[in-house]
Amino acid sequence: MAFDFPLRDLYAGEIADPVGDLFLALNTPGLVSFAGGMPDAALFDAEPLRAAFDHVLAHDGRRALQYGTSEGDPGLRAVAAARVSRHVPTTVDQIQITSGSQEAIYLTALVLLNPGDVILVEEPTYLAAVQAFALVGARMVGVPTDDGGVLPDALAAAIAEHRPRAVYLVPSYQNPTGRTMPPERRRAVAEVLLRTGVALVEDDPYGELGFDGPTPAPIAALDGMAERTLLLNSLSKVMAPGVRLGWVRGQGRVLKALTVAKGAVTMQSPALNQLAVAHYLTHHDLDAHIDAVRVRYRERRDAMAAGLRDVLPSGAEVTRPEGGMFCWVRLGGGIDTRALLATAVRHGVAFAPGWSFFANDPDLSTMRLSFVTNPPETIAEGLRRLAAALAEQAVAYPVGVA
Repeated sequence: MAFDFPLRDLYAGEIADPVGDLFLALNTPGLVSFAGGMPDAALFDAEPLRAAFDHVLAHDGRRALQYGTSEGDPGLRAVAAARVSRHVPTTVDQIQITSGSQEAIYLTALVLLNPGDVILVEEPTYLAAVQAFALVGARMVGVPTDDGGVLPDALAAAIAEHRPRAVYLVPSYQNPTGRTMPPERRRAVAEVLLRTGVALVEDDPYGELGFDGPTPAPIAALDGMAERTLLLNSLSKVMAPGVRLGWVRGQGRVLKALTVAKGAVTMQSPALNQLAVAHYLTHHDLDAHIDAVRVRYRERRDAMAAGLRDVLPSGAEVTRPEGGMFCWVRLGGGIDTRALLATAVRHGVAFAPGWSFFANDPDLSTMRLSFVTNPPETIAEGLRRLAAALAEQAVAYPVGVA
């Protein structure tokens, strides 16, 4: 009999891997994938990035290939502090470099949450945050939302009932729904957190990808919130996910705790990547690059939102996000999108079933579709295939969404 390692209770049964499943879908030949939040690689600023790596290896190769500090390269921390300071005044020593915002979520979970502690999340919320919080043994409680994000009264009630250690929110172009919390809602949420003394983990990987006007300032920018917020940012969505770099902005003892946790988990983010990205950000106009990417992504958002309304069954609901990467669909009618996915893949298209984005009581009729990876003509073809899958499941008629 083969040896079977003893596993934590979390992994003792059937091991679900929704993130891994999404990436497998992306690699299926001929498949049109709306499943993963994958930036379009054709839009990466690849040549200037290559030049930045070449420059660092030619002029600072020994440092680039050596161990570095767990806090992160001072040059990259300075650039990050300058970008965050557009909304929240930030010094270099208030920045912790991470390997993308995913590691930032895990590190915040490690330093904030004991096993059994409660963290409040939006319902639905980012699926890999659910995984990170579960990994440290936290208990997640979903808070009701509407088109403007988490409901302040429901948040206050959940805080009173569950006495959480923290609240995790994605206020701008949320993953998975694409919703954006308007300024007045952000102020109401901040008032609840200030009144109750609860910490905020504000995840903001999409905030620079607004299509229809300026993105509201982070909740951390509101009076009294900077000191009680860990603000997470990433370069994955606006530069390139392969560099695996992001940061946490925080204040006080929590920064030291994050550094110690970072040292235990990965020691440091790759020094070569940090130096090259710092050089790129210093010598190239990332904002101009983001502006160009936003134009292309806006076209794709429009193609996806309009096309979905032509193929979804009557009574279905779909978001038209003001930015970011995702449309969120609720089919309703008792439809289980897990079963629909298998049919869709046979027709050559994939999406992310919505169940994995819920901390509690998932709505199985939901699905997330990313519009940024494919050009409009490919989106149209993918939606044609999705319509065929819906028809096979006998849920496509009558057409026309609410």
